[in-house]
Amino acid sequence: MSFTSQIKEEISQISDSARHCRLAELAAISVFEMENAADGSLCFKAEQPFIRQTLVMLLSKLYNIQDAVPESGRIVIKKDTADIAESLKINEADAGVVSGLLLRQSCCKRAYLRGMFLCGGSVSDPRKGYHLEIVCQKEETADQLCGVFADFEVQARKTARKGRTLVYIKESEAISEALNIIGAHRSLMELENLRIEKDIRNDTNRRVNCDTANIEKMLAASNRQLEDIRFLKNHGLLGSLPEGLKEMAEVRLEYPELKLNDLGALMDPPIGKSGVNHRLRRLSKLAEEERNK
Repeated sequence: MSFTSQIKEEISQISDSARHCRLAELAAISVFEMENAADGSLCFKAEQPFIRQTLVMLLSKLYNIQDAVPESGRIVIKKDTADIAESLKINEADAGVVSGLLLRQSCCKRAYLRGMFLCGGSVSDPRKGYHLEIVCQKEETADQLCGVFADFEVQARKTARKGRTLVYIKESEAISEALNIIGAHRSLMELENLRIEKDIRNDTNRRVNCDTANIEKMLAASNRQLEDIRFLKNHGLLGSLPEGLKEMAEVRLEYPELKLNDLGALMDPPIGKSGVNHRLRRLSKLAEEERNK
């Protein structure tokens, strides 16, 4: 099961206790799923199982419609249609938006977002990337959707794709908050666990890369020092150096693999890392001066 299907399965099992929240969710679904019928009946597309399950539940709890059985991927309601249309503000749903009268409370806005995601939403596999989107048939739907997300301080953007308007969220924290808002808490926990694992893996890779770069830098510096010291030795210049520099050159040649601290401990008397570094730089400078001659 895809991550999107997992989320939709989870939120399709949520049953709000308040009538106003149920109306907000059903109105949101109506924006996507309601079709006009010539005989005056109300027709809901119910091709996707999670949408079908939610529609049957909402119609039963809101209007005591117990026989809402999908036929050919549709649920057709022929009785009490005027009352249902009035409660859902169907005229506004036809225009691609849900009536503001149904979205006055925060809990209703959560139910609205749940219905919108159930019908048009998807989330990419968090192992591969972070992307939540809801595809809307009308730009008015996208504008309202962005506005409701903004009420929860979640920034959603919109763009056009193949004649439709797409509302999307790309930031992982914002996607987590969106899942929390619609009540997909199990999926949220999975997303957070995967995000933590990815952050740890990325941090480990950065540390390994940094350590590798430092080792390569240290080896390159060591090789340059050895080349400079060998140059001085081959030109018979080590014997004329001050005792401290001469000893430093001999120790570096004898122990080319040691770190600066360890080289300093072998000196007589021992010196610190900065002292070793200073003497090696002086040796390199002398070698460079000799080459320039």
